[in-house]
Amino acid sequence: MNLPPWLRLLLWPVSIVYGDLTRLRVWLYEKGHLKQKRLNRPVISFGNLTVGGTGKTPMVIWLAEKLLAEGKRVAILSRGYKGFAGTSDEIELMKFRLQDRVLFGVGPDRYAQGKRLEPHADLFLLDDGFQHLALARDVNILLLDASQPLHRQLLLPAGPLREPISAMQRADILVLTRSENSPQTEAAIARLHSYPVFSAATRLLGFRHLGSGIQMLPAGEIGSGPFYAFCGIGNPRAFFQDLKNWQLPVAFTSEFPDHHRYDQRDADELKAAAQAAGAQAFLTTEKDAQNLGGVQFAGFPVFAAVIDLEIPQADAFLSAIRAGLDARRTAA
Repeated sequence: MNLPPWLRLLLWPVSIVYGDLTRLRVWLYEKGHLKQKRLNRPVISFGNLTVGGTGKTPMVIWLAEKLLAEGKRVAILSRGYKGFAGTSDEIELMKFRLQDRVLFGVGPDRYAQGKRLEPHADLFLLDDGFQHLALARDVNILLLDASQPLHRQLLLPAGPLREPISAMQRADILVLTRSENSPQTEAAIARLHSYPVFSAATRLLGFRHLGSGIQMLPAGEIGSGPFYAFCGIGNPRAFFQDLKNWQLPVAFTSEFPDHHRYDQRDADELKAAAQAAGAQAFLTTEKDAQNLGGVQFAGFPVFAAVIDLEIPQADAFLSAIRAGLDARRTAA
């Protein structure tokens, strides 16, 4: 959120009220005045403190793959934010990457979705669940973007914070994502010694040519550029920085609102801008590719970046999750 200073000042009193209401809501759940519902299968929640992307979807995919490799039956619960007909761009991305190996429960009542899937699942991954206090979870994983420090940030609507920074205390595990873009990550981990803290970096797997199926191409096979990059995600600057890190020549960039559904007018305007910039092809994200259905770029190639997370201490991270599940099971 890059609001002008005058607007942040104008919205600051609203942020104060918003913060008080969020604290009250958490207190009501902690004291039992608002009741949490618990599923009969373990629930691992992923979430963040800010609006915009911190890498939750890649994190869910990463852990789902690990659990599937262990023979677990995995189900993913999600609100399906800004989606329709029981799905969203993020849901479709997860389905595309995980195929039919994972069950999905999509809707605002994630407890009801979980009860429906319980007979067929060994555990649940709760997508974007940090603020979804209505559903009890066994492990609470909080993702923080290492390239976007939280200090001096304001609460909604004046700033990007969904909750006060003190809400970090509810987390069982912290993951600092996009650590490759922040040399201070190790120092931040050292300061957060009261939590199990891990770092995660974004790794490029390859590119998919839009409209050409699931075949993935290495970066060296999509042309020499220059490219025109566009996206409609929570943190577009992170994607553009990734392209720079991957040494892909970008002539120009365009940002759209998060979850933007593209139409033919968008495509025509993008193509005209790309031609004026001398670009040879488009680069976008896998999430954006889910919102480009039916849009034609008239022979101008579009490549979607396929990414993964790289967690240096992956074994320790998985062990921390198992320890959390075991501790909750023992307590129960």
